[in-house]
Amino acid sequence: MSNTQRPLEVACPQCRKKVVWSEKNAYRPFCSERCRLLDLGAWADGSHRIAGEPAMDETEIDEMILRAERGLQEPE
Repeated sequence: MSNTQRPLEVACPQCRKKVVWSEKNAYRPFCSERCRLLDLGAWADGSHRIAGEPAMDETEIDEMILRAERGLQEPE
């Protein structure tokens, strides 16, 4: 491979602007601190999430523990 290769460019996950993937870009894969913070905020408020089972609330957890301590089966 030669040194004349173009640097890798990726799309900013937030604004889709082309960004050079380089150690010089402290915000990679984002184009800026603003886009990085917007993305972080989306994860914090739940706009971005990974699909999965819904979380149990404290009441459900307490009931599950009580059933386990009593040796009862989980309802199906």
